[in-house]
Amino acid sequence: MKTIAVIPARIGSSRFPGKPIAQILGRPMIEHIYKRVAMSKSVDATYIATCDEEIRQVAEGFGAPVIMTSDIHERASDRVAEAVTYLDADLIVMVQGDEPMTHPDMIDSAVAPFKHDPELGCVNLVRKIDHEADYHDFNTIKVVMNQQGDALYMSRRPIPSIAKTGFADTIAWKQVCIIPFRRATLFQYTHLTPTPLEQLESVDMLRLMEHGMQVKMVPTEFNTQAVDTMADLLRVEKLMEADPLLARY
Repeated sequence: MKTIAVIPARIGSSRFPGKPIAQILGRPMIEHIYKRVAMSKSVDATYIATCDEEIRQVAEGFGAPVIMTSDIHERASDRVAEAVTYLDADLIVMVQGDEPMTHPDMIDSAVAPFKHDPELGCVNLVRKIDHEADYHDFNTIKVVMNQQGDALYMSRRPIPSIAKTGFADTIAWKQVCIIPFRRATLFQYTHLTPTPLEQLESVDMLRLMEHGMQVKMVPTEFNTQAVDTMADLLRVEKLMEADPLLARY
């Protein structure tokens, strides 16, 4: 299967304007993401999709191919679908532009299930939440799954409830925004009517789930930190100081 990765990015984030080009250890955040994703053995090509000229200039400055898209998209998945319209690929891996701690092995893990299940349309990575502060953080998307590892629901609110057990004795999971789609599923997504819970939670995957489609969750042991605020940026910069991947780019 030909696999490409697309990193959607825009300047106008409501929580942190300009965050894709915010500096981490002397490089724009999106450069860290691009170069780490491009290291994956599973990816044939990596692109940045944006509607902003400022991001295009920064990305081309560090050698990334850029696809310009419309500025009307509210969902990253819709932006990615527009970007790949004329590209030849069987799998499209969406890597959100706020995941600078992405490891290339995470991409490999996310696409692996497609090799064994021809009906599978969409996969998300998921990781156990280690800290109670992350469980309560509105910017952390929490996931509950069925016994087969398919998502039942995603929310920015704390789920599942810890009222009876407390956080220490509850297994809570967070979505890690590395999301491969089979090509047909991605374009199906764009033609589905946006759904009430998707809009309420501002979570792309709920559109698929509310229309009765499967979202397979694959656990990862890599402990990443998405950047949604300036405080997140400072936290990530500290975490990345000793990251051995830095020496490879």
